[in-house]
Amino acid sequence: MTTFLPPCSVGRPLIDILKQISDPRHAQGKRRAPIRLALPLHAILAMMCVASLCGYQTYSAMAEWGRHYGAEFLQKLGFTREKSPCKATLCGILRRLEPTLVESLLSAWVETVLEQRFPSEETAFAVDGKTLRGSKKQGSLCFQLLAILGHQLGVCLHQRAIPGNGDDKSHEITTLEAVLEDLFHQGRLAGRIWTVDALPTHRKTAETIVQGGGDYVMPVKENQKTLLADIQLLFDSPLLEETKDAYETSDAGHGRIEWRCLTTSTAWNDYLDWPRVGQVFRIERQTWNKKTGQTRQKIVHGITSLLPQDAPPERLLALVRGHWCIENRLHWIRDVVFDEDRSQVRVGSTPQIMAALRNVAITLLRVVGETSIATATRRMAAQPNEALALIGVT
Repeated sequence: MTTFLPPCSVGRPLIDILKQISDPRHAQGKRRAPIRLALPLHAILAMMCVASLCGYQTYSAMAEWGRHYGAEFLQKLGFTREKSPCKATLCGILRRLEPTLVESLLSAWVETVLEQRFPSEETAFAVDGKTLRGSKKQGSLCFQLLAILGHQLGVCLHQRAIPGNGDDKSHEITTLEAVLEDLFHQGRLAGRIWTVDALPTHRKTAETIVQGGGDYVMPVKENQKTLLADIQLLFDSPLLEETKDAYETSDAGHGRIEWRCLTTSTAWNDYLDWPRVGQVFRIERQTWNKKTGQTRQKIVHGITSLLPQDAPPERLLALVRGHWCIENRLHWIRDVVFDEDRSQVRVGSTPQIMAALRNVAITLLRVVGETSIATATRRMAAQPNEALALIGVT
């Protein structure tokens, strides 16, 4: 059996965090009290977390997990009767849970684990939105989520629903600013680096990060035309060559060769109307397809609050490339391993809670060093005691 140090060995076990979530069934009155005692909320959520760790993708499958593994495992999770909750019970509970409370508790727990077990590793976090396509097709009110993922460990720090129908992109920006303000409360997460895509590249977002004691790395595209024109002018000017520094890389794989060159400059630091400019940069990419011989070129500009001594070109390039870990190590995993895009859940807060449980499963596996989530879930299904240990049940 694989040996590991579970996350519960530092800080509070996840099972204790689940006990803090308010049970929405209290409004049903005393008539339902015996059922609540037999099926406590923390045990239900713990079962769903363990089922996710074992690769069970939907709440219907999670209900089957309890029947497959039997009374022994149910009792370990906190159930007082041998029968596991059915699909209808899980659906009724998930739709009525308060997602903001669930996500804030889980976020604080993940933050504690990172700070105590990996105090210096997670220095950079990527921020990006994801559409729950299956839920959107079914008419759900929650089908777009904002997620924050650590570059190094691939651990999901926070998730929050983006209001609206997805047509107004400003909702993602305001949601990000609200999330950052909450995370920076009382000096939390000071000194971290935040990477975003082009959509949240706004002055207000940069101000929020700087005021919270962090640093930003932002691509600059057409949504910031004046800033983009100023940066392009700098890098197109031959008179300012002495102010520039550069770093190149070349990689081969997947049938292509890719060359990158990141060039930085501090020449505009005192002139740009942007919060605490440390340097601006340009990334040139050239990709050669070995089979077809086709060549593609792309140029991306950006801005950061990091000074050259803190982020020389090689580190800045790593941060820019590292931002896309949120696509590869979170969104892709949820879509492919947990089949999220084909999910049919659509009532109340169910899509958001299900996504949060998948994030927890991925986080737990990343923290203990798993590199393949699919392989790990198959092993957990064969050895469920490992999954129980990850949430703090021994």
